[in-house]
Amino acid sequence: MAVKTKKTAASRSSAKSSIKSASTKGSKNVKYVYTWGAGKADGDGGMKPLLGGKGANLAEMTRIGLPVPPGFTITTEVCTYYYANKKTYPASLQTQIEAGIRNMEKIMGTKFGDASGFPLLVAVRSGARDSMPGMMDTILNLGLNDQTVVALENATRNPRFAWDCYRRFIQMYGDVVLGVQKREGEDHEPFETVIHTYKHEVYHEDIEDSKLTAGDQQELVKRFKALVKERTGKVFPNDPWDQLRGAAGAVFGSWMNDRAIVYRRKYNIPTEWGTAVNVQAMVFGNTGDTSGSGVAFTRNPANGTNEFYGEFLINAQGEDVVAGVRTPEPVAELRKQMPKSYAELLKVRAILEKHFKDVQDIEFTIQEGKLFMLQTRNGKRTAAAALKFSIDMVKEKLIDWQTAILRNPADQLEQLLAPIFDLAEVKKAKVIATGLPAGPGAATGKIYFNADRAVSAAEKGEKVLLVRVETSPEDLRGMIAAEGILTARGGVSSHAALVARQMGKVCVCGAAAIQIDYDRKVATVAGQTFAEGDYLSIDGTAGTVYAGQIKTAPSEIIAGLLHGNKAAQKTQKYKDYAQLMAWCAKATKLQVRTNADTPEQAANAIAFGASGIGLTRTEHMFFEGDRIDAMREMILADTLEAREEALAKLLPYQRADFFGIFKALKGFPATIRFLDPPLHEFLPQSKEQQMDLARKLDIPVEKIMTRVHELHEFNPMLGFRGCRLGIKYPEITRMQARAVFEAAADALKKGIKAKPEIMIPLVGFKKELDLQVGIVHETAKAVQAEKKVKLTYSVGTMIEVPRGALTADEIAQTAEFFSFGTNDLTQTTLGMSRDDSGSFLGAYQENEIVKKNPFASIDQTGVGELIRIAIAKGNATRPGIKLGICGEHGGDPDSVKFCHRVGLAYVSCSPYRVPVARLAAAQAAVEEAFAAAKNAPAKKKK
Repeated sequence: MAVKTKKTAASRSSAKSSIKSASTKGSKNVKYVYTWGAGKADGDGGMKPLLGGKGANLAEMTRIGLPVPPGFTITTEVCTYYYANKKTYPASLQTQIEAGIRNMEKIMGTKFGDASGFPLLVAVRSGARDSMPGMMDTILNLGLNDQTVVALENATRNPRFAWDCYRRFIQMYGDVVLGVQKREGEDHEPFETVIHTYKHEVYHEDIEDSKLTAGDQQELVKRFKALVKERTGKVFPNDPWDQLRGAAGAVFGSWMNDRAIVYRRKYNIPTEWGTAVNVQAMVFGNTGDTSGSGVAFTRNPANGTNEFYGEFLINAQGEDVVAGVRTPEPVAELRKQMPKSYAELLKVRAILEKHFKDVQDIEFTIQEGKLFMLQTRNGKRTAAAALKFSIDMVKEKLIDWQTAILRNPADQLEQLLAPIFDLAEVKKAKVIATGLPAGPGAATGKIYFNADRAVSAAEKGEKVLLVRVETSPEDLRGMIAAEGILTARGGVSSHAALVARQMGKVCVCGAAAIQIDYDRKVATVAGQTFAEGDYLSIDGTAGTVYAGQIKTAPSEIIAGLLHGNKAAQKTQKYKDYAQLMAWCAKATKLQVRTNADTPEQAANAIAFGASGIGLTRTEHMFFEGDRIDAMREMILADTLEAREEALAKLLPYQRADFFGIFKALKGFPATIRFLDPPLHEFLPQSKEQQMDLARKLDIPVEKIMTRVHELHEFNPMLGFRGCRLGIKYPEITRMQARAVFEAAADALKKGIKAKPEIMIPLVGFKKELDLQVGIVHETAKAVQAEKKVKLTYSVGTMIEVPRGALTADEIAQTAEFFSFGTNDLTQTTLGMSRDDSGSFLGAYQENEIVKKNPFASIDQTGVGELIRIAIAKGNATRPGIKLGICGEHGGDPDSVKFCHRVGLAYVSCSPYRVPVARLAAAQAAVEEAFAAAKNAPAKKKK
C-alpha cells in the first residue's frame, strides 16, 4: 500500500521508495478513501457497490449513533484498479490513506506507530458487496512491533494483554500476508502446531489460550518469528506502515484466492465487483475478565426463532469466537456476567432490526465494560429460518408481504423439501454424541477427515460427511461436496456453522465428545472407533450424532402436500410455507407448469401449485413393461403395414397414459411432445441383448444387428430425430395424435376436462411443421367424427434450433404456440454437447469464459438473444402467441426471472422444482413492481 511513516525522514524516504503506484489522469480528483467515526461518516448504507457491505454498514451504524470505532474504507474501485494496472495503486491513494489515519488518531487520541505512549492499532478487513464469510482475509492488532508492544504494555500495565495481541498479530499477518499456511497433506495450521507443541512442553496438556502467561506469549512471539523466517526466508516486518501496505495488498489479493473464487462461482458473485478494504481502530476484548468479544444474530438463523442468538468469549478477540478453536458461551449468559453490556446489546439489537428491517449478524467487543459495534450485515440463514423470519416480520409490520417474498432465496427453497430422519428409525438408533444444531436437516454418509479426500469420494458418487476438529476457509470445496458437516469444536457462529447455513448443509458443531486423530484417520466417541469411510448420521436440527446409517422420511411440507398428512399440515413450517405460496400466487404473472410423463408426476406437480404440464415426453412411456417390444417391432418392420401393426399395439398404451394424465391435471392444459429421440436408442446395443430380442420376436438376430448398424449416427443429436421421424414415418405421428385425441374424448365423456397442446419437436423449417400439423388436424377431425365430440386443442412447436428462432415469423403462421426447448437450443447455439461439456466447462468457469454452467442457467446473452428474436418475430406474425419454456432451465431461479423479463407466459420444470420456480416467478414480478415504483416520477403536491 502506498503509505509513508511519520517517524523519521529516513523511514519516509524508505516508504516512498517502495511505493508501487501509477498516476492516472484525473485520479487526484477521485475519492478512494471514505472515513467514519465520532458520529460522522462520508458514506452510508446505500453505497455497498463502492464501499462493500462492511464499509457501508459501518458508516450507516456510525450515522445512527451506535458506538463504532473510527476507521476508513478503501473503495472497491481501488481493487478494480489494482488488478487492471499490474497490482499498482492510484497515485492519490497514499495521501488519502494518511488523512484517514490522521482522522483515526484524532478521534482515538493515539498515534499510529507510537513507541512512547498507547499506540494506535488497527484491524484490516475485507468487505465485498455481498457478504463472503471466511472467504477473504482479516488482520487484527496491526501496528505492533518490538517497540510498540512495550509501549502498549507500559500504557496498559497489562503485559499479558500486550504480548497476547502481538502474538495474535504475527500469527494472522504471517498466515494472510506472508503465506505461512498448512502445506499440501497437512491437517494442522503451522502456528497452531507451534502453540500446541509449546503447551505440551510447558504444561503437558492443551490448556486454553487465555491461561497462557505474558512470558508464554513472549516465547511464542519468538517461535512465531522463527517460523516465519524458516518458511519465508525473511524477517517479520517491523515498520507499521510496511505492515499496513502488506495487509491491504493481501486483502485485495485475497479477492482472487482459490476459496474466494470457488465461493463466488457457487453464489454467482461477479469477479468485477471487487472488494473494499476496511481499516478500523482496534478495541480490545482480551484485556481481562471485564472484556470480551462476540458474534450474534438478532434472531436465530438456523430455525428462525425470535431470540437473541449468538455467543461470546470473555478475555478474547473476535477471531477466537468464529475460528472454532475455543467453544464459546451462549450470548444469553452475558446477562449474568456483564448485565450492563448485555442490556446495551439488546437495545442495539432492536435499533438495528428497526433500521435495516432485516435480521442482522453483528460482531461486538466489550473493552473493560464498554460496548463497541464492529460490524452488522444481513444475517446468512437457512431456508427454514428465512421462511419464519419473513412470515413473522410481516406480522410485526416490519415489512410488507411483497418484501417477504423477496426475503426467501429461491435457490434455497428446496431445503424445506429435503428429507428428515424417519422418527421410528431414530427411536431405534443410539445417540453417540451431541453438539450445537448449526444447519437443520438429516444427513447420512461416509466420513472423511480431509476436504480433498471428501471431494474425491463425492466425485465417485459416495454420500460424504466432512468431519473435522474445526473447519477453515480452506475446507470450502469439501464442504460443498459433503452431505453434512460435523465438527468437534466451534460454536453456532464458527466458520463451519456460518458457511453450512448459507449452503443449506446439514451441520452439527462443537460435538466435543468426538476425538479426531488426523494421522490415523479415525474418530473415537462413546467407546467406538470410526475409520475414514465408515458411516455416521447427523441431525442438524437436534444437534445429534448417530453411528451408522438411518433411513429418512419426507419433510413436513412434502408429507402435508403430497401425502395429505394431517399432523404435518398442522406444523408451523407447513402453515408458513402455505402462506408464502399464497403470496406468490397473488404476485406472479408468469405461470409455472411441470415436466411430467406419468399421472403420478402430474398429480405431485399440481399439489405443488403447477398450472399444467409444459412437457410430456411421450418416448418415456415406451419403456414401460412389454410396450418396448412393440416399439422395437415397429423400428424393425420392413413395410408400412408391419409398422402400422406394431403401432396399433402401442396405441392403447399411449391412450391410457394420456387419459391418466388428463385426469390428474383436473382441467389444466397438457403440452404433449411427440416422439423426439433417434430410433437407435430403443434398440438393444449388446450382442446378448440382441439375441434375447431375436428369440422373443422370433426373428433372425442378424436382422436386428443390421438395423442397429443402419440407424447408427455419428452425431445423433443432430440426426434422425424429432419431426424428421414423423416426416419419414407419418404413421408414427398419426398413431400418437390418435392416442391423444381418443384419450381426450374418453375424458370428456367422463366429465373430465382435457386440454391437449400438441408440440412438434426440432422444427427449423415452416414446411416441416406444416406437414406434421396436417396429420394432426386430419386425425383430430377423424376422432371427433368417430367419437361424436368437439375437442379443444392446439398445435405448436419447440424452438430448439437457431433456424427455428430466426424464422419464427414464418413458423408462427402455422404454430399456435412456441415452447423454447432450451436444453437443445443451448447445445445448438453454443456448439457444445450437454453430455460431453463436463470435461471443459469447469475450466471455462474458472477462466470466466462463462459465468455459470449454460446447461443449468440460461446463457442470457447468446441463447437469450435467440429467444428474444423468436418472441419478437412470433408476435409480429401471431400477436399474443402463447410462449413458454420447457428445458431444465425452467427450474433455475435466474432463468425464471429472465423468462419473466422477456415476456413468456409460463416456465415448465420437474415437479419438485415447481415451488422454486413459483417463488422465483413471484420475485421477478415484485422486483419489477418495486423498480417501477422507484423510477416513477414523484407526484406533485397540490
